[in-house]
Amino acid sequence: MDESIENIIFDLGGVILNIDYQLTENAFKSLGLKDFDSMYTQAAQSGLFDNYEKGDCSTPYFINALLDFLPPNTSANKVVAAWNAMILDFPIQNLELLQKLKSNYRIFLLSNTNDIHLQAVNRALNKVSKEKNLDPFFEKTYYSFEMGMRKPDAEIFSKVCLDNDLDVSKTLFIDDTERHILGAKSVGLNTHFLTRGKTISQLFS
Repeated sequence: MDESIENIIFDLGGVILNIDYQLTENAFKSLGLKDFDSMYTQAAQSGLFDNYEKGDCSTPYFINALLDFLPPNTSANKVVAAWNAMILDFPIQNLELLQKLKSNYRIFLLSNTNDIHLQAVNRALNKVSKEKNLDPFFEKTYYSFEMGMRKPDAEIFSKVCLDNDLDVSKTLFIDDTERHILGAKSVGLNTHFLTRGKTISQLFS
């Protein structure tokens, strides 16, 4: 760690929380959506996923939009379960690390996420922690669907820094998605691209 770093902004999925996108693809295929890639592409082109992550459409609207791609009589609950299949678990060592880092750094969470996933994230947390949500682990948590903006757009990084009076030259952003790293660099943040198979525990060991 650079000794000049005073603040750390963490991504959530793939950094603090284990996720597996393939499980969601498999779950939708099991519901009868054989060509998941085509559906995902069409929905992405229509802005459905981005809009939901920015809170620009409601959860019922999002679910109904996905139902349009699925066989008749597919239930909303099954869509939610398939969408949440990617949410796995919180390694306890990650949560312990966050607690330790709080004594030396100002730490924040910045996640592209949505209402359905956040509920699943909190349930995963409840399995390993007495905390109801991630708020106690950070000075402040930021979720794209509550902010009306998302990574990798520069505005979301600027918002977090301005809200908390963070000097970008003394702030580190950690994410497992390269385009998000590039967005953070565009506003002057220090960055660390957490590659597949690496953990934050290794980074701070």
